[in-house]
Amino acid sequence: MSSLAAKYGANVIPTYGRFDLDIARGSGTRVWDFSGREYLDFGAGIAVCSLGHAHPEVTAAVAAQAATLVHTSNLYRTAPQAELARRLVEITGPGKVFFCNSGAEANEGLIKLARRFGSETGRYEILTFTGSFHGRTMAGISATAQEKVKMGFGPLLAGFRHLPFGDLAAVEEAVGPETIAILVEPVQGEGGIHITTAAFLNGLRKLCTENGLLLLFDEIQCGLGRTGEWCGWRSIASKVEPDGVSWAKGIANGFPLGAFWATEKVRDPRGPVCDLLGPGSHGTTYGGNPVCCAAALKVLEVIARDGLLDSARERGAQLAKRLRVQRIPCVSDIRALGLMIGVELGPDFPPGDKTPAMRAVLAAMEAGLLVIPAGDNVVRFLPPLNVDAGEISEAVEKFSTAIASLTQPAAAT
Repeated sequence: MSSLAAKYGANVIPTYGRFDLDIARGSGTRVWDFSGREYLDFGAGIAVCSLGHAHPEVTAAVAAQAATLVHTSNLYRTAPQAELARRLVEITGPGKVFFCNSGAEANEGLIKLARRFGSETGRYEILTFTGSFHGRTMAGISATAQEKVKMGFGPLLAGFRHLPFGDLAAVEEAVGPETIAILVEPVQGEGGIHITTAAFLNGLRKLCTENGLLLLFDEIQCGLGRTGEWCGWRSIASKVEPDGVSWAKGIANGFPLGAFWATEKVRDPRGPVCDLLGPGSHGTTYGGNPVCCAAALKVLEVIARDGLLDSARERGAQLAKRLRVQRIPCVSDIRALGLMIGVELGPDFPPGDKTPAMRAVLAAMEAGLLVIPAGDNVVRFLPPLNVDAGEISEAVEKFSTAIASLTQPAAAT
């Protein structure tokens, strides 16, 4: 056991099934352990490090802001928060932004916004979908349609109903007098890279408009460039306009920042939706602090300047194609949108003491590649948006080697 593992075991609450890897430093798409061994990181902190590790421009922006102003609380205004809000509104559409610290908090804010929107009419129910993941707060796990995140935490927050992902007829049937919103991930990340269709998103928009509901998009994992568009849903249905969007993960390259946007278009007697959470109704001490906002502004600047939206589409297509051409044993499906790639392992994957996804991820780590499991049988590839073609090829070779190490012995017997 390493000294870090011992310290974690003695002092850190064991909420994570951590891999046996101690990371010392990172640069670009690579990290190194304390012995100096190098790993190609195609997890990017679970889609967080949009520009890779230790990006020099992000480092400089953070250092400059930290030397100027780190924190004031949200009792006062700061320039980085104002400019980042302006930029996110420019990307998304007319509305306003609330800043917080994480994706779970961003979704919590959307849920509160929906509750406030429906409060005068007694509507509070939010429809979500099987395979979803919306965070670890009590509202987040209540909204999430995965039983494993709920076990031992009841009673849950009432007012959520889970429907089959992609089934528009089921949504139409479920809308009732208490329904106020629909919350959906355009691409389910934790659920295994399941991509919605244009017909489904357009149908949800029509249904919400006809019934006075809010259409809310959880873009924690798929937003801000990962799919090859600033807004992930526009990679699927470019004309759909949501009423609220949540972000986190890739927004600030690893600095803790979350946000949600609300439209100014939907109105009720109290005014536009984006103004319903007035003074005293919602808040955070750290959210939108100047250092995190400076990091996010630099991330968005570099993505735009360096053409990384186009690159995400091109490199993602290359990665998906290489994985398919490689004909890796026991892979039953490859789902891809930009640089969100899910490799599904089929029922012919050799049995073992861990899930297929976990065994594949551990074998990949042994081969020098970091990837992320999703459920029992999907491996996620979520590299930085500035990954290059050579690194794509290297990752596929390492993954192929890893799967061969698990499947060839079984085939020989």
